[in-house]
Amino acid sequence: MNDYLIETQSIDYNDENIQKKVGHLKELSSDDIDYIERCFMFVRDEIPHSWDINASVVSKKASEVLANKTGVCWTKSCLLAALLRANGIPSGISYQLLTRADGASDGYIIHAFNTVYIEQLDKWIRLDARGNKENVNAQFSLDEEHLAYETRSELGEIDYHNNQTDLDERLVNVLAKCNEVSEIRTDFEF
Repeated sequence: MNDYLIETQSIDYNDENIQKKVGHLKELSSDDIDYIERCFMFVRDEIPHSWDINASVVSKKASEVLANKTGVCWTKSCLLAALLRANGIPSGISYQLLTRADGASDGYIIHAFNTVYIEQLDKWIRLDARGNKENVNAQFSLDEEHLAYETRSELGEIDYHNNQTDLDERLVNVLAKCNEVSEIRTDFEF
């Protein structure tokens, strides 16, 4: 469980601004579950997905997502993990392979979201703070998953049901090479 609490290059929760946000969210929260939901809602609703707002800046780690007020799902999941881990709540990252369009004609992309350990319930849940829009309605739930996307196996989409302790190194490398959001592409599966 300790591996899901460590600070990493991508999940840099000792950043001063992240620590301030943690303190603010903790002040508002009545318990750990309330804190988890507040963190989820903050990242989902107040940090727009870079594609949705046609952002040009590429946020490459949690602190940059908070500073830039935007990120792709990969780094938004890093911010949510950072907010949770900074408060002692284990969190990881899970992935889906999704089509870029309504079919495989434009290839595939890796979608990232969070795993969170709920100590009071002694179970892991998955939360997707990608950001809602038309046809995307991710919700906080302890009982039933409400992710941004349902995978469509008939199109070759895959839900990996994995629980990684950090942003996958291949995704970190993709981000490192990108100067604009439009350059973010993947050509691999997990």
